[in-house]
Amino acid sequence: MSGNNNIGTELNESVNQLLVEMGQAARDAFKIVSASDREPRDLALIRAAAKIRNNVDKIIAANAKDISLAKARNIGGAMLDRLILTTDRIEAMAVGLENIARLDDPIGNIIAQWDRPNGLSIQRVRVPLGVIGIIYESRPNVTADAGALCLKSGNVSILRGGSDSFHSSAAILDCLHHGLREARLPETAIQGVPTSDRSAVGAMLAIPQFIDIIVPRGGKSLIARVQNESRIPVIAHLDGNCHVYLHRDADPEIAKAVVLNAKMRRVGICGAAESLLVDSSVSKDLLTPILEALEKAGCQLRGDPETQALNSLVLPATDADWAEEYLDAIISIKQVSGLEAAIDHINQYGSHHTDSIITENHEAAETFLRNIDSAIVLHNASTQFADGGEFGMGAEIGISTGRLHARGPVGLEQLTTFKYVVRGSGQVRP
Repeated sequence: MSGNNNIGTELNESVNQLLVEMGQAARDAFKIVSASDREPRDLALIRAAAKIRNNVDKIIAANAKDISLAKARNIGGAMLDRLILTTDRIEAMAVGLENIARLDDPIGNIIAQWDRPNGLSIQRVRVPLGVIGIIYESRPNVTADAGALCLKSGNVSILRGGSDSFHSSAAILDCLHHGLREARLPETAIQGVPTSDRSAVGAMLAIPQFIDIIVPRGGKSLIARVQNESRIPVIAHLDGNCHVYLHRDADPEIAKAVVLNAKMRRVGICGAAESLLVDSSVSKDLLTPILEALEKAGCQLRGDPETQALNSLVLPATDADWAEEYLDAIISIKQVSGLEAAIDHINQYGSHHTDSIITENHEAAETFLRNIDSAIVLHNASTQFADGGEFGMGAEIGISTGRLHARGPVGLEQLTTFKYVVRGSGQVRP
């Protein structure tokens, strides 16, 4: 028994030392990247995109290894969908890198400026955050998105992908390193933790002398662990219990199209709708065809007694269903008395991620948008638009539901902070 403990201790110490060395290398790389012009950073992304296109077969082969291992572990369908890379998804990664390269450089932007009566000129100027640690599960495309956004914003990154996507992420990281070499930037500007050992997560969270910000992206248990254990500031959301609310003045065709897209386009993403609310006064006419369409699309329905009365296939919902992030083809449905009741329900059970109202009533829409306490609120649009790429940010490394620093999609601007630049002509303070 003691021998096994010694082996475990030695392994943990080895991983801890590895992360310290990576952290020091990231600090050294940050000195170069943060002082660079936009041209080499953009070039690195463009050349990485080209390398991804040239390496499609290699990336798919690496992904096939991950898929085979995931199936052997009986991974769920929604999680498997997150893991799978197709030629279209790989092309989307390459396009994403090029889109990020084309975005304006946020570094050095003057956010505000003013002059003081004593002649001092003061500017608030945008600067990089520093070394960003990103911990994520399953989705190998996060390797490209996160590495690219950090580099474009003058930051460096340490990426710890999940064991599920270990081989896929390594193949993508090779392409990013190719781009960095072509642009004469240090490869250590984007580092991947080269082990799937879970102790690497704890090791990352324990080196605030090297890592400035932690961004977890994954399931509730991962994010809860990071928030509980981290000695480094965290940008995160705990879960994505997103709602669509059908107001009494909803257009039936818009309501049906939005609900089907919000729930079923991709059920395993954090912007997928998990709960559907509908005004009871119009539920029979408005909700009945939507229930039929959801069931036909393969969605399991769980509802309150009033909704069960409309469709015999609706299973009874429990109180736990109102707060559940299914990440699967399941939706909870509840009838409410009106706008105020819908707002109260969402603010009580939601995760402050993304919520949408479907209505042709402008006043009701504005009341909803103003009073829902979520990072993203929408009117007559699918919750699946909760994405930095769809917001014109090029990509994102997550959706933040916190209130400090960043909220909503975390893109280039959210990966920066600012400093004050003060210019004088010899002033001294009396």
